[in-house]
Amino acid sequence: MATFEEWLDAYEIFYRTLPTRPELPCPNCGHQTLSMVFTGPPGAGYGYVSFWCDTCLEGIHLSRAPIPAGVTARSIDAPAADRRSGIPNYRLVT
Repeated sequence: MATFEEWLDAYEIFYRTLPTRPELPCPNCGHQTLSMVFTGPPGAGYGYVSFWCDTCLEGIHLSRAPIPAGVTARSIDAPAADRRSGIPNYRLVT
């Protein structure tokens, strides 16, 4: 299992390429199926981020993350079902 620090390294690489989606291997399983979703207050420029692998269903969750230009964040005011839509119940790496 990849460490939290390895996930942070992958997050930083993935984040720097946004709004395009990089061909980056998962730090845990090596598949190129990483996904990232931001959720925050409308217009705030920050929020929380869910970052996971769709293959091994592991990942991290970060708070107070800056939302990069060109990335659409889900509204924190949206119903919970809408905010979580498409985000699997992945195992958090701590």
